[in-house]
Amino acid sequence: MKDFAILAARKTPWEIVAPNLTVLVFGLLAFAAVIFLIFILAERASVKAQEWLKYLVFLVPALLLLAIGLIYPAFRTLLLSFMNADSSEFIGFENYIWAFTRPEIVTVMTNTLTWVILVPLASTVIGLSIAYLTDRMKRSSAIKSLIFMPMAISFVGASIIWKFVYDFEPNLKKTDIGLLSAIAKALGFTPPNWLLEVPLNTFLLIVVMIWIQTGFAMVVLGAAMKNIPDEVVEASMLDGATQWRRFLLITIPMIRASIVVVVTTILIGTLKVFDIVRTMTGGNFSTNVIANEMYSQAFRQLNYGTGSALAIILFVAITPIVWYNVRQLRIERSER
Repeated sequence: MKDFAILAARKTPWEIVAPNLTVLVFGLLAFAAVIFLIFILAERASVKAQEWLKYLVFLVPALLLLAIGLIYPAFRTLLLSFMNADSSEFIGFENYIWAFTRPEIVTVMTNTLTWVILVPLASTVIGLSIAYLTDRMKRSSAIKSLIFMPMAISFVGASIIWKFVYDFEPNLKKTDIGLLSAIAKALGFTPPNWLLEVPLNTFLLIVVMIWIQTGFAMVVLGAAMKNIPDEVVEASMLDGATQWRRFLLITIPMIRASIVVVVTTILIGTLKVFDIVRTMTGGNFSTNVIANEMYSQAFRQLNYGTGSALAIILFVAITPIVWYNVRQLRIERSER
């Protein structure tokens, strides 16, 4: 009798999927019916009414989706950041005090700051150098394609590739598959366990992000260099300016807006870095960053208060950068 009840309680895959699929189909049909009705009303309405219907059709759904997908979750997260672990009690700023006083979280903040300083700076400098050196080179597209290729790889895929590069084999009798360890042994050094060495492991993770973002910087800055008028370059050459002086006094000032866009874009991506740390070290061995710690607090330790507080800190850190980027774009457009 008990076995029969268990079998009766079991559902086939179709019985599980069918209700959700039915709701989805009826939802789409209802949405299509509403849009169709609005278009019929628009055909019969006056010109002034058609203006309002235009805003209703195109603006209201967008605002609704924005409110559901962004505004409400943001306010909900802000509220949860002032609550305790299970969101049952208001505790004020205790989660934020915890974030800036606990030694392990201070380490997380320090690591994030290190990422934010090194990744945009190194990626932009390397990308700018490659773009400048290959600007007038024949068949430079092949070189640029190879450097841009990491941008086509997901962060998780890139992390797995570099995890093999950093692989450490303690048994000397076994074949060493880690490229970095093999190079160290060929040079006569005893390689360490790369991803366990603090703070070296943090810088090795940063290398992965630089490897991915350099191609983006190179493409954007290379395109900006193509817009520099040839007359300006030729005039500087006639004046006897060396290539280095042309680079410093002509190229960089004329692509300054593009450099700002590249730096701020990479900076925003770096602040949100999660996949690389999660895949390669899981945030262990003093390599943790804010995004990974936020995930661990909220979804591993089920402490929604501290997880939400870290999310708000990350949001506050990104907001001025986004504002500055938008402001620079407006200035650039006004100058045109």
